[in-house]
Amino acid sequence: MATPPVNQWKTLDKDLKRIGRLEEATQFVARPLVAPGLAIAFIVLAGVVAGLVMGAQPGHLIVVAAAVIGAYMALNIGANDVANNMGPAVGANALTLGGALIIAAVFETAGALIAGGDVVKTVSTGILAPGAVSDSAHFIWAMMAALLAAALWLHLATWLGAPVSTTHSIVGGVVGAGVVAAGVGAVNWGALGSIALSWVISPVLGGVVAAAFLAFIKARIMYVEDKIAAARLWVPVLIGIMAGAFAAYLAIKGLNKLFHVSLGLATLIGLATGVLCWAASVPLIRHQSEGLENRKRSLRKLFSLPLVASAALLSFAHGANDVANAVGPLAAIVHSVEVGDIASTVGIPVWVMVVGALGISVGLMLFGPKLIRLVGSEITKLNPMRAYCVALSAAVTVIVASWLGLPVSSTHIAVGAIFGVGFYREWHAERRARMLGLQKGKPVPPEERSRRRLVRRSHMLTVAAAWIVTVPASAGLSALLYLLMIAFAR
Repeated sequence: MATPPVNQWKTLDKDLKRIGRLEEATQFVARPLVAPGLAIAFIVLAGVVAGLVMGAQPGHLIVVAAAVIGAYMALNIGANDVANNMGPAVGANALTLGGALIIAAVFETAGALIAGGDVVKTVSTGILAPGAVSDSAHFIWAMMAALLAAALWLHLATWLGAPVSTTHSIVGGVVGAGVVAAGVGAVNWGALGSIALSWVISPVLGGVVAAAFLAFIKARIMYVEDKIAAARLWVPVLIGIMAGAFAAYLAIKGLNKLFHVSLGLATLIGLATGVLCWAASVPLIRHQSEGLENRKRSLRKLFSLPLVASAALLSFAHGANDVANAVGPLAAIVHSVEVGDIASTVGIPVWVMVVGALGISVGLMLFGPKLIRLVGSEITKLNPMRAYCVALSAAVTVIVASWLGLPVSSTHIAVGAIFGVGFYREWHAERRARMLGLQKGKPVPPEERSRRRLVRRSHMLTVAAAWIVTVPASAGLSALLYLLMIAFAR
C-alpha cells in the first residue's frame, strides 16, 4: 500500500485542528444553554405529570398550566433561597461547591417530602380571605398570577445577585392579584404590616446574634493563651447550643405538621438534644484536637464538621418550610378545579409535593452556584468560625423570634448574620489596631482605619433595595398578570 505524500498528512492535520477548534467553539457556545435546557425539560415534565394525573377531567389544562408555573417557581426558590444555607460553608472552605450542592439537594428534598406540610393555607400567611373572591375561576386566576409573579421576581433577583425572601415574593403576588380580584378590603393589611416589620427585625436580629457569638469565640477561644484547651471546653458547648436550637426549630416546623407542638415542648426537646450532643461531642473534640498547634488556624478544623452539619440541617428545615411557597398556590388551584369551591386550607397531593421538592433541588443544582458564591465569599471573608456563627444565628434567632411572637424571615436572618459578622470584624480590627498603635506610641490615623473595610457596601445596598421592593414589585407584576389572564380567558 502506497504511503500518502507528506503534503497530504499536513492537510489532514490542519483539517483535524479546524474540526477540533470547531468542537471547542461549539462546546463553549452550548455550555451556557445546558442549564436552561434542563430547566425547561423539568418544567415540561411537571406539566406532563399533571396532565397524566388529571386525565380528561374538566379544567385539566388549567392544572397543567399551574403545574408548569409551580415547577418554574420551585426552580427559582432553589436558585435563590438555598444559597443562604450553603453559602457560608462554601465561603469558609468547609465544603466544596459540588459537595454543598449535593448535600443541599438531598436535605432540601428530604425536608420537603418528610416534614413538608400536608395541609397548607391556600394563600400564604392568610393574606387574602378566600371568601372575598367572587368565584373559584377568579380565585384560580389570582393564584396563578401570584405564583407566576413571584417566580419571575425571584428569577430577576437571582440574575441581579440579590438573595430575597421567597415568602415575601409569594405574599406580594397574592396581595397584587387579590386587590384587583376582590378589592382592597380583601387583604389582611395587619399581616402585611408584620411582614414589612420583618424587613427590619430579621436582619438586625440575625446580625446582632451572629456578632455576639463571634465576640464570644474571639474572647473565650481565639485570643486566650491556651487556645486548644479553651476549644476543648467551649466548642462542645457551642455544638450543644446548635443541636438544641435546630432540634427545637425542626420540632416546630416538622413535628408540628403531625401533631401540635407547643413552644414549651419544643424548648424541652431542644434542651434534651443539646445536652446529649454536648456530652457526645466532648470526647470527639478532644480527639480531633490532639496534636494541633496552639494557633488560631488550628481552630478551624474543630469547627468544620459542625458547620457542615448545621448547613445540612438548615437545608432540611428550609425544604420543610419553604416548599409550601412553591406548591401551596398550586395545591389550591388543584383543589378548586377538582372540587369547584374555595377552601381556607387544602391538602397537598403527593405529586404536587414531589414537583416542589425536586424543583427546589434541580434549581439549586443548575442555578444556585452564583448566589452561593456571593453569600459565601463576596460580602465578607468567612472562615469556619465565622460561618458557624452565621448558621448558629439563623437557628437561634428563629427560635427566639417564635418565642417573642416576632415576624422574621429566615433569608433575611442568614444574610443579616453575614453582614453582622463582617461589621463586627471591622469594629474589632479597628479597635485592635488603635490599641496596638497606642501601645507602640503610633496611633493609627482615621484615614488609615477607614480603608480597612471588611464588608462590601455595594452588596449591602443591593440586597437592602431588593428586600424593600420585593413585596411591591411582585404585587404590581401579579396585578398585571391577573388582568392579562382574565382578558385572555374571556
